[in-house]
Amino acid sequence: MKKKVLVLFGGVSSEHDVSLVSASSVISNIPRDKYDILTMGITKDGRFYLYKGDCANLPDSGWLKDEALLEPAVISCDRSHHGIIHLTTGEVERIDAVFPVLHGKNGEDGTMQGLLEISGIPYVGCNTASSAVCMDKALTNAMADFSKIPQAKWDAFIKYDYDKNKADLLARAEKYLGYPIFVKPANAGSSVGVSKAKDLKSLEIACEKAFEQDYKIVLEEGIVGKEIECAVLGNEDPIASLPGEVVPCNDFYDYDAKYLANESELHIPARLSPEKTEEVRKAAVNAYRALGCSGLARVDFFVRESDGAVLLNEPNTIPGFTSISMYPKMFAASGISYSDLIDKLICYALER
Repeated sequence: MKKKVLVLFGGVSSEHDVSLVSASSVISNIPRDKYDILTMGITKDGRFYLYKGDCANLPDSGWLKDEALLEPAVISCDRSHHGIIHLTTGEVERIDAVFPVLHGKNGEDGTMQGLLEISGIPYVGCNTASSAVCMDKALTNAMADFSKIPQAKWDAFIKYDYDKNKADLLARAEKYLGYPIFVKPANAGSSVGVSKAKDLKSLEIACEKAFEQDYKIVLEEGIVGKEIECAVLGNEDPIASLPGEVVPCNDFYDYDAKYLANESELHIPARLSPEKTEEVRKAAVNAYRALGCSGLARVDFFVRESDGAVLLNEPNTIPGFTSISMYPKMFAASGISYSDLIDKLICYALER
C-alpha cells in the first residue's frame, strides 16, 4: 500500500523563493509507485494552502496565481488526526510522513520540526534540537568547539551589546580574528546577509547588514583554501557522499553566486587527493553525529591551503534540492539517483 507524503514548501523566510525551486524538483522526482503526494505551500506572510496544481508552476510564486488550485488547510496538532485539517470542510486527512522543503527560518530552524513532533507525524530530516543548533551559527560553533571539531576562529555579538559597546566589540574582533573577517547573521541561510570585511569601515557596514537579518551575528576569520561540501545521509549509521568543491564566481559563495549568477564552478568529486577525500568524508560524518543530525545534512568545510587542515564551515540540515544543488548531485556522483535519494530520505523518516 502506498504511503501518503505531504511536501511542504515556501515559508516565512528570506529563502522562500529557493524553497519553491527545490520543492518543484523534489515533487517531480518522488517515486509515484511508492508514494501518494500532497503539496502544501506556506506564503511569505504565513498562510497555509494545499496546492492542487502542477509543481512546475511553483517558482516565482506561480502556484498562487490560480485561487481555484488553492485550499486553506493546516497541519493538525491533534495526534489522533496524524495529518491535516481541510479548513473549508473540517475534514481530517491522515498522512504518513512530511517532507519539509523549507529553507531557513521557520522551516529549517526547529520550529516546523517542533510542530511535527507535537503532531506525531514522521518527517524527513533532523529533529527539533539538531535543527535549531545547526541553524544558529553561534550554537553550531560552540558545539563544534565542545566536540573538538576543527574550525575557523570566531566571535559572536548580539544587537543589544553591539549598540552599547560597538567600538570595544569591533576592536576585539579585529585583534582576535584579523582581516578579512566574514560576518554572518546567526540564523539565516543561503549566505543571505553575509559580507566579507577587509577593514574597520567595511566591518561596521557588514555588521549592520547582518543585523538586518537577525539579532545575533557571527564573525569568522577568513580562511584561504578550497570550499568543500559533503552530503550525509542516514540515521544512526550515516554515510557520506563523495565531496564536491565550489569555486565561487564572486568574492565568496554568496546568494548571487549560488542562485543567480550561474557562473560558479562546481567540481564533483572535489579536486582532492584520495587521502584528503576520505578525511573530509570522515569529518562530515563526525560533525553530523556530534550535532545530532539525522536523515540528511550537507556539511561544508574549508581545506586550508597552508597546511591542508579540514575545517568545519557550517552544516545545512535542509540543503538545496534544486536541479543545480550540490546535495543531490554529490550523491548522484556516489551512485544514488535523485529519486532513490528521496525514497531513502522518506524511509529514514518513517524508520525513526
